Amino acid sequence: MHIGLIGGIGPAATDFYYRRLISTFTAHNVPLELTIVHADTPTLLTNLVSNNTATQTAIYTRLTKRLVAAGAECVCVTSIAGHFCIDDFEAASPLPIVNMITEVTDAIATRGLKRIGILGTRTVMQSRFYGRIATAEIIPPSGPDLDAVHQAYIDMASVGVVTEQQRAIFNAASQRLIHDRGAEAIMLGGTDLALAFNEHTAPFPLVDCAAIHADAIARFAMA
Repeated sequence: MHIGLIGGIGPAATDFYYRRLISTFTAHNVPLELTIVHADTPTLLTNLVSNNTATQTAIYTRLTKRLVAAGAECVCVTSIAGHFCIDDFEAASPLPIVNMITEVTDAIATRGLKRIGILGTRTVMQSRFYGRIATAEIIPPSGPDLDAVHQAYIDMASVGVVTEQQRAIFNAASQRLIHDRGAEAIMLGGTDLALAFNEHTAPFPLVDCAAIHADAIARFAMA
């Protein structure tokens, strides 16, 4: 199956998906057919803050029509923040969507986690992953940590590079969520957090949304 990715939001997340899909398909000895279109990060963030689902859905739909013209048979949004309008986009999309929220929800239920800290944009953290996790309590950072994590994430995602200061902010907030708030794991509620955390070397359990989503895309395409 020819995969269509809506990328660019942000660039590091797009690179993560691309590399993980290449690795997965190579491991299964299956040729990868993939087309990526570019969505604009500042535009997405503006629409996210104003909850302008109609405008962002129209952007996704226009980009998906490009993917159709390129031969894609499914479409995937490589951003958790970008899923704020996913219900409207599913209704409008000319291609089937591999929905990250659905895949992450299923993965959390399978792992049996009950208390999960979350990092990401303010909207994703405060909405507790858009209120979609029914089997576990999602715990956002509190007080200054919420503002610090949001700003560090936006700055990192915009340029596709993590600084040591940003990494320290994410780690400190995560440690407080675990040790002070009783979180069993930390949800990487922004796909660009792959810059700051590695699922194999992190000092605490992760719910790596980008990895879960990319693997689900691969399974869907190879089925």
